Amino acid sequence: MVLLPLTMALLLLLTAWAWADPPPPAPPPPPRAPVPALARTWPVGVRPLVVRGWEPPATAYGPGHRGVDLAAPVGSAVRAVAPGRVSFAGRVAGRGAVSVELTGTDLRTTYEPVTPSVTKGEAVRAGDVVGAVEATGSHCPATCIHWGLLRGDTYLNPLDLLPPWLLERGPSRLLPVLGVPLPE
Repeated sequence: MVLLPLTMALLLLLTAWAWADPPPPAPPPPPRAPVPALARTWPVGVRPLVVRGWEPPATAYGPGHRGVDLAAPVGSAVRAVAPGRVSFAGRVAGRGAVSVELTGTDLRTTYEPVTPSVTKGEAVRAGDVVGAVEATGSHCPATCIHWGLLRGDTYLNPLDLLPPWLLERGPSRLLPVLGVPLPE
């Protein structure tokens, strides 16, 4: 006899739960800030050849290329592309690496394989040398530097840091100097 009221109570509770309003959907994540074009120089050379571009992975651990490879001879100077503070300078998996947290942003650039010439905590300006291209077994056809960009744990395309004037590959053009006649 006691079982019947308990069964009825349970049935009423389940019915009320089934008719209850579903919980509201979770709000969409806030949009991510775009990558500002704040670089003032390439990491190596003037306009290095991009040996392999950025190929974002479909999942956090999926295949892809989390940066760009830039052709550079062994010993070439590797420069900070924008002002920041060195957050890492040392070896990772047998290769030299440098990471720079960019001033006023939530972004971090990485450079490897390099022999670091900076130390953790050191402030760097755009164009300051942070190391030299290391001679290691490279995954590029020739020696290259891997340049990466992260926001937190998310990899982004480092080429987005470059303003259009650094990306354009057109020929150099000399402008006329005021007061100097042009040759005929």
